[in-house]
Amino acid sequence: MARAVTQQRKIINTAAAWGIGLLIFFPILWTVLTSFKTEATAIADPPVFLAFDWTLENYSVVMERSNYARFLWNSIIIAGGSTILGIIVAVPAAWSMAFVPSKRTKDILLWMLSTKMLPAVGVLYPIYLICIKLGILDSRGALVIILMLMNLPIIVWMLYTYFREIPGEILEAARMDGATLKEEILYVLTPMAVPGIASTLLLNFILAWNEAFWTLNLTAANAAPLTAFIASYSSPEGLFFAKLSAASTMAIAPILILGWFSQKQLVSGLTFGAVK
Repeated sequence: MARAVTQQRKIINTAAAWGIGLLIFFPILWTVLTSFKTEATAIADPPVFLAFDWTLENYSVVMERSNYARFLWNSIIIAGGSTILGIIVAVPAAWSMAFVPSKRTKDILLWMLSTKMLPAVGVLYPIYLICIKLGILDSRGALVIILMLMNLPIIVWMLYTYFREIPGEILEAARMDGATLKEEILYVLTPMAVPGIASTLLLNFILAWNEAFWTLNLTAANAAPLTAFIASYSSPEGLFFAKLSAASTMAIAPILILGWFSQKQLVSGLTFGAVK
């Protein structure tokens, strides 16, 4: 039977949830507020929270100095391309592990996860040389493939978890009705796993969007995404916090908008496995 929850307990839980949420969001809020300050106000001691003269000068300087649209387009191509390519590769892999497991399936899953423990700098040199030899250094295609391979273990693990919750009898019924393997995955499995796939897509898009190590080391001008755009405001002359905050706000704005519109789908996807 469901446990009765008092009104006082509801208020405490709600207040605690809002407090934790605001604590997590505060660094983003502070960055946004700093982007509207002058450089002198941005480094004022004690810090100024809201009582300052708001200005759009930092955004104007950033737009004049950098081609924001090009950086944004590169980020969309790299993050979106690596995520879609990862889903295309991971869905059949997760299907085979969930519905046609072998004796080594768990070992393979563990091995895939263990590759995430390798420091990225450990494979930077060989990957850098490979990109030079193939002539794909500073190209979006190279970053799409590299980020897809880096995030593939997470994609496979998440999809495997969701696929495990789908009854195998449904797929067997589809085979008895004459469905081919392709039709089984596309028309039976995929529609049932939409919440899980949506959650996986969103999480890995964010991971690829925020990736800085590979984008800074493998790009120069042509394929530089928003992470390189932000890093360009850290110069030998010093840190200009107001302009850096403006660039950071412009970089995180698209992902915040995406998260806002995708939150319902994400929550339903995360609850799908938990309810089962």
